[in-house]
Amino acid sequence: MSDVALFDRFASFYDRFATSTSNESIRAGFAYAERPVERVLDLAGGTGQTATSLEAYDVTVLDASLEMLRRARWKGFPVVCGDATRLPLPGGSFDGVVVTDALHHVGNARAAVREAARVLRPGGVLVAREFDPRGLRGRALVAGEHAIGFESAFFTPGTLAGAFADAGLRPHAVESGFEYALAGVRD
Repeated sequence: MSDVALFDRFASFYDRFATSTSNESIRAGFAYAERPVERVLDLAGGTGQTATSLEAYDVTVLDASLEMLRRARWKGFPVVCGDATRLPLPGGSFDGVVVTDALHHVGNARAAVREAARVLRPGGVLVAREFDPRGLRGRALVAGEHAIGFESAFFTPGTLAGAFADAGLRPHAVESGFEYALAGVRD
């Protein structure tokens, strides 16, 4: 996917311009877990911006951009280079998976959700924060990302909840609005 090449180019200044990640919606999503959340995968985690806000957890950052991962490694996180739709990780190896403001960049969000479900332990939780493409702000974001060359594919909260259910996760709304968050618990 061409978004990886753009992120490689933007990596050196990404943290200066990306919105900072609040861990409130992530922790609220983790509350749905039916097991203690200790080991967490930051899926499409880029420079580790979200991982930085999860200091209470053992976080591994996975991304397809080597330049973004280089910055996450500089921050002290273990990193894995890989495709979110074909995770190079064993099944059942994480208590939690987070993907913040990035699922729209992975190319095939349904495949990424299935893979996230696969690497979760029973009772583990996937927490996804995304942007609703509806409304004025949503349409502006979609247009802006496409204008700079991203191949972003955004989806509504209902569509993402359906992808969670299709992957065997019980979806729960955590946050609503332009920026929304869902949690999905693996049986």
